[in-house]
Amino acid sequence: MGMKQLWSAGLIGLTVVFAPAPRASAATLHVMAGAPTTVLNVTMNRAVVLESDTPFAETSVANPGIADISTLSNKSIYVLGKAPGRTTLTLLGPNGLLITNVDVHVTPDVSELKERLKQILPNESIDVRTANDGIVLSGTVSSSGRLDRALELAQRYAPGRVSNLMSVGGTQQVTLQVRFMEMQRSVEKSLSSSLAIKSTNTTGLGVKAGSGSLVAGGTIDSVLGGGNPALSGNTQGQVTLGFTAGSLQFALLLQALEQKGAVRTLAEPNLTALSGQKADFLAGGEYPIPTDSGNGSITVSYKPFGVGLDFTPTVLDNNTISLKIDASVSAVDTTVSYNNNGFTINAFKTRRTSTTVEMHDGESFAIAGLLQDNFSNLASQVPWLGDVPILGALFRSASFQRNQSELVIIVTPHLVSPTRSSALAMPTDTITLPSEKQFFLYGNVVGKKQSGRAGEVAKQNFSGPYGYVMN
Repeated sequence: MGMKQLWSAGLIGLTVVFAPAPRASAATLHVMAGAPTTVLNVTMNRAVVLESDTPFAETSVANPGIADISTLSNKSIYVLGKAPGRTTLTLLGPNGLLITNVDVHVTPDVSELKERLKQILPNESIDVRTANDGIVLSGTVSSSGRLDRALELAQRYAPGRVSNLMSVGGTQQVTLQVRFMEMQRSVEKSLSSSLAIKSTNTTGLGVKAGSGSLVAGGTIDSVLGGGNPALSGNTQGQVTLGFTAGSLQFALLLQALEQKGAVRTLAEPNLTALSGQKADFLAGGEYPIPTDSGNGSITVSYKPFGVGLDFTPTVLDNNTISLKIDASVSAVDTTVSYNNNGFTINAFKTRRTSTTVEMHDGESFAIAGLLQDNFSNLASQVPWLGDVPILGALFRSASFQRNQSELVIIVTPHLVSPTRSSALAMPTDTITLPSEKQFFLYGNVVGKKQSGRAGEVAKQNFSGPYGYVMN
């Protein structure tokens, strides 16, 4: 056996020894004599044995960086894929004539990627193909989260060369129901008293003393004359008493006042958005704020207020919904103001929250809560006299004020899909314009009730309790 045959046998033996698993073993391509240009597909880091029916004397490859070749015999060539791309392998005969050109395509190895995708995402229909030196993923996945996982895994095999042609199936639209509920309660009580004594005699000596506002000015004379002055500008809960004993004049003013108030705020904005897309909502208005532009002119900018909602939903695996929410409730505060160049600018009362939560379809979450309790009291009295039991109440005034506020924000997401327009009702469906006869003769401000779905809604009785009741 000659040296050339021994060398060829040794290379074949090494090929068999270092070959991968059976499915990844080197393939054999036969080139027939006189065959036109042939296409050879080689996987990167894999080998193919090329056999020719015609003995060749010389071989060459256009780009050795893409494919490497080794001659096994005068009819066999060992082709190894090194990098993704395309190159040309040329075979020449003993007389220098061209036998054939082989177009070598080296593509990334996607067989392992296919196995990993089936292991990690077993229930997803993902097709993996090669395109030039990259990978193309196509098919349909159940969620955007699984789509991101497939892309991240493919990037491990072809960094920066992955084309995404996959689509997300199922319901990917989210409706967010948000309930803003706020209760504000206030209690204010005050007990005030004022006593005045005035003495005049024939000698011209006058004495005027007492407590409270009766002593000031001629208020005591107003009480003696039947007037009804107020301690704090309010005459509710007020009792006055005045009498004269000789040269002494007495005036007494008592005022007891209790104020209670409650305010309930309830808003339920609903907003629909596509998975991964941002949506915003505002139910309120815009407050004008004048601004000095610096050249003597005034420009006006507007600040929104009311019930505001911004959210970005993302549908994850198993219909889990990730919500990034920015919610706020604001109102103009007329108790705090600022005057500038003749303009009065009011402040704002704002309650705001920003958070990210995850929940399933139809589940609810209280994302924010505020409980505020403010208490203040004030007592004033004439020294020593206000400490006298019973009678000291005439020389003492006391008041206290308590304000409570409670705010809760609850969110509920739903996976939704479009429906037919006939299944939806509008707030105006139950109202029709009255005819002239109905308006002028019968005083009807709305016309006859409609039939169909809108008519059924119009027949509902709302005379009893309905909606949300907060104790």
